[in-house]
Amino acid sequence: MNPELEDDIVEQARKLFSGPVTFLKSAPALQFLPDSNVPEIAFCGRSNVGKSSLLNALTGRKAIARTSVTPGRTQELNFFDVGEPLQFRLVDMPGYGFAKAPPAVVEKWRRLVRDYLRGRVQLKRTLLLVDSRHGVKAVDADMMKMLDEAAVGYRIVLTKADKIKATELEKVHAETIAEARKHPAAYPEVHVTSSEKGLGIAELRAAVLADSLI
Repeated sequence: MNPELEDDIVEQARKLFSGPVTFLKSAPALQFLPDSNVPEIAFCGRSNVGKSSLLNALTGRKAIARTSVTPGRTQELNFFDVGEPLQFRLVDMPGYGFAKAPPAVVEKWRRLVRDYLRGRVQLKRTLLLVDSRHGVKAVDADMMKMLDEAAVGYRIVLTKADKIKATELEKVHAETIAEARKHPAAYPEVHVTSSEKGLGIAELRAAVLADSLI
């Protein structure tokens, strides 16, 4: 992208996210999804990957998305309206990889997520969050396979980049890019972020805005 155009969309995204961003509703099943033709950008990741913190950082709010010490707390699709007039919606998908969850809960999660991914024409992009300290784990690879099968384009976003050494981060980043290249629906660029330090947040905001316009 032309650097001037890139700077322009970064500034557009900053202004948009500094404006109205409001919680719309939670949907425990497909029949509760909001009706609209508004573009949607979904966020998914392991239940302790820092998804709520990233959503809060992107929107410049302290608690627009709930953060919890109990992994797997979010078991619904949570919708947030961005912009006034409404530009697009962010969708906080329920976290995966919760080890102690009963099989029935895991199956309910799988059915809800799979049906949403396959049947939501408004969904423009999914952001798959991966903890920088661990890289792509088996549960992340399973989610990537689900996204590939649903033909949903997705970006991989490394979180908590401030929690590891720069040399380790470089290694994990390279390994994640290599893994992304194996998946047909994965975007080739891998974002590196830190919600705590603000690393990569402006660039990710711009990517979300760009994806909403495709």
